[in-house]
Amino acid sequence: MSKNFKLFLNHKSVERTRTINTFVFGIFSIAVLFAATEISYAESQSITPLNDEISLQKTTTTMSVPADNTLPWGKVWGTVDDPAQDYPVIIQFFNKENGNIPVHVAQVPINSDNTYEYKFRVRDIDLETGKATNIFAGDYTVKIFKVVNLPHEDLDSV
Repeated sequence: MSKNFKLFLNHKSVERTRTINTFVFGIFSIAVLFAATEISYAESQSITPLNDEISLQKTTTTMSVPADNTLPWGKVWGTVDDPAQDYPVIIQFFNKENGNIPVHVAQVPINSDNTYEYKFRVRDIDLETGKATNIFAGDYTVKIFKVVNLPHEDLDSV
């Protein structure tokens, strides 16, 4: 897995009132959704210069969420090496099983320590009825776009 980003699913128990039984939340790596369920993973990375100062760094990975998933949250987080000022990280999710159509897009700010974090719902639970709805199930392509400064090869110009 690249050191510049991570994709996680969260899991932690929280007690609820009368009509709500249990709510699940916490952190698991993309490599393992449950102890017995492995998530497939592949990654590619490309860099496209935008001008003489900055370039677009694109990371493409996969996320597989089993149909019997019980985890409600997912999380994408990482670090941007030498980020260009005032450019957010863009994260796109594409459903591979339905013709790779886009299903979710997020724009995430870069923190002062060059990290970013995005939490998203994987499964929703209606608090009135307790009915669960899977927001993500199946295979997804996840694309992460970061604008970074171009390295300066000519140190004499500094």
